[in-house]
Amino acid sequence: MSRIALVTLVVDDYDEAIRFYTEALGFRLVEDAPRPDGSRWVVVRPGGEGAELLLARAKGDAQRARVGDQTGGRVGFFLHTDDFARDHARMLAAGVTFLEEPRHEPYGSVAVFQDLYGNRWDLLQPAG
Repeated sequence: MSRIALVTLVVDDYDEAIRFYTEALGFRLVEDAPRPDGSRWVVVRPGGEGAELLLARAKGDAQRARVGDQTGGRVGFFLHTDDFARDHARMLAAGVTFLEEPRHEPYGSVAVFQDLYGNRWDLLQPAG
């Protein structure tokens, strides 16, 4: 069986990204290890199982231009929750910017938010 284990998210700064993902979104820091080239191997993940994020500091102008717009303005990341109201309220209190009011669709409760760089995410509690 195969699964996606890591997804790279290009960031401006390791420490500010770690703070946002662990404090505002409630992710857990899995690994933060220095690399010989001066970069760091930084992995965070939400509670439970699933793919982890590799927070990679942008190198060069081309990568810096993609920070915050890795999917051309589309929602590119989906954070599932088992309690939408709880996590929505916690994230609002932590200063997370939601771009819309919560919606209750046939597939679940959802609201689009952005991370500290502007990447769009869905907070989603699937129906059923």
